[in-house]
Amino acid sequence: MGKSSLEAVLQKSGNAVELLRNSKIGMYVYPVVAAEFTNWRDEQRAWRESAVLFDQSHHMDELIVEGPDAAGFLEGLAINSFANFDTNRAKHFVPVSPEGYVIGDMIIFREETDKFVLVGRAPTADWVEYNASLGKHDVKVTRDPRSPSRPDGKEVRRVHYRFQIQGPDAPRVLEKLNGGPVPDIKFFHVDWINISGRKVRALRHGMAGAPGLEVWGPYAEKDEVHAAIMEAAAQSGVDLYQVGARAYSTNTLESGWIPSPLPAIYTGDKMKPYREWLGADSYEANGSIGGSFISDDIRDYYTNPFELGYGIYVKYDHDFVGRPALETMKDRPHRKKVTFEWNAEDVMKVIASAFQPGEDNYKWIDFPQPNYASSSFDRVTKGDRMVGLSMFNGYSFNERCMLSLGVVDPDINVGDVLTLVWGEPDGGSGKTSTERHKQAEIRVRVSPTPYAREAREHYAQGWRTHAPG
Repeated sequence: MGKSSLEAVLQKSGNAVELLRNSKIGMYVYPVVAAEFTNWRDEQRAWRESAVLFDQSHHMDELIVEGPDAAGFLEGLAINSFANFDTNRAKHFVPVSPEGYVIGDMIIFREETDKFVLVGRAPTADWVEYNASLGKHDVKVTRDPRSPSRPDGKEVRRVHYRFQIQGPDAPRVLEKLNGGPVPDIKFFHVDWINISGRKVRALRHGMAGAPGLEVWGPYAEKDEVHAAIMEAAAQSGVDLYQVGARAYSTNTLESGWIPSPLPAIYTGDKMKPYREWLGADSYEANGSIGGSFISDDIRDYYTNPFELGYGIYVKYDHDFVGRPALETMKDRPHRKKVTFEWNAEDVMKVIASAFQPGEDNYKWIDFPQPNYASSSFDRVTKGDRMVGLSMFNGYSFNERCMLSLGVVDPDINVGDVLTLVWGEPDGGSGKTSTERHKQAEIRVRVSPTPYAREAREHYAQGWRTHAPG
């Protein structure tokens, strides 16, 4: 018997929304890396005030695509143009479905003319790997999946380690590490620096909107490179904090990236062969939807590039999957990405309910990361009208408030006070991450994206800094 597919799972379930709302996958885990090295508050503070070390070696898939057709193959899946994509550059790679809705995103590096490395979550890696398997292009694909969420003591190894050194004091660490001034690397460009006597690739990036570099190399060298980074920090007098899994994901709240849109692959005849290729054990078959927004139609959970702030990427100088759909929708009004600042009194009301024996409690808000599903969708209303969705939540110790990233209707403005419905209806779904609870209404103020002033004023011009229109 052949292995079961996502399509078979969907046919059996009868409704994609119910399948994903009641998924038993549990909490999304950032694997292997310790939850905290000091405490998550100081670790958050450090990317604003000193320097941090992010260990990104384990939570992302890596896909190597190489061969004579590699560039044309990948460009045919991306809304991005490759016209100015030279070697030693990186891009934010965004594929869409034939209907123009986002499947996911990854960071793509062009290491050689015909060799690319993609790093990010599984949905985009799956889509690229599937299209390569069709045999229409002369490419070779090598997949290194993310580390297991629960390795249970087993040894975990990757092809590459990946570290980011970020924060206002990061340049001092990097100069000491390099043994002299670091090359002036432009944003999303790659150059080489010295670490422990070897040349290491370095990308100018910034997960928290602060200055710094991302470095990577063979996993066998991970411990040696890590030790060299820590020693360079000590020698340069920098208070470098290692960031644990609890704090890591919250940096996006300050810099403005929505990391987990639902992959738009569950509907449409054109996507059926892909759903038949995806296994019943795939991310797409087991991922979960959480939140107060409920619809019977899975398409209501899809997002397009324009509302996620990726409209500036869309280039029509090449043919790509979904281009006709995007050409049709580009001039329509679109929802826009914003940050929601949660009212502190309302948040405390939710937390206080857990300390009232004998009374129904609201959905627990965990700190610093309260997301309880792979993809989150909480209703945001203005009066009786739903005007948006909150899609990624967390607490910022730097801002001393709960924040979330999401989308709102075009007529909603920065400064508007709206209502976010927190928790799921009917006491919660069948997800193992969802305790029985009642819903709460939380006032939220529409705020800019990125929320952090540092990211808004100093981040390179692009999707994070593009003001919603």
